[in-house]
Amino acid sequence: MTEETQQKPVHKEDSNPMRTIRVAKLTLNVGAGKDENLLKKGLKLLQKLTPIKPIKTLAKKRIPTWGLRPGLAIGGKVTVRKGAEALLKRLLVAKENQLSLKSFDQKGNFSFGVPEYIDIEGMEYDPELKILGLEVAVTLERPGYSIKKRKQKASKIGKNHQLTREDAISFVQSLGVEVQ
Repeated sequence: MTEETQQKPVHKEDSNPMRTIRVAKLTLNVGAGKDENLLKKGLKLLQKLTPIKPIKTLAKKRIPTWGLRPGLAIGGKVTVRKGAEALLKRLLVAKENQLSLKSFDQKGNFSFGVPEYIDIEGMEYDPELKILGLEVAVTLERPGYSIKKRKQKASKIGKNHQLTREDAISFVQSLGVEVQ
């Protein structure tokens, strides 16, 4: 046998545009509990980070020991779709381009916390906000994921097309992030 016949054919997933991974959305979240002043500061921080207006998150259950009741505003969040990858890179720099393996779930999504907003590129200290942190949840997807969201004839994503934890880790590593 010659060397040409001994080589196995290589399946290139990178050449298939349907296998590329992209950031579907970034969800930024600030929890404040029942503290109204902290909630206002958190909403202002989210407004500074993104051009999108943040919304208040409301308590759904009554927890008397924490002083919570249904309908009480306990945090704020904003979902970023356009420009999500650029914002993600800024937020990862705040984490020193390092993530834990625990940050990734089995469906290919990941999340992390930023303890202080002043670590984010382009953000300066605001004496009104003082020191405040936020949580970031990243949802990844491939082209074709819209079939599960459409109104008519919605269907499941095939098993071979679904994202796995390893796919998400390799995507994050391609952005220059170290996963420990």
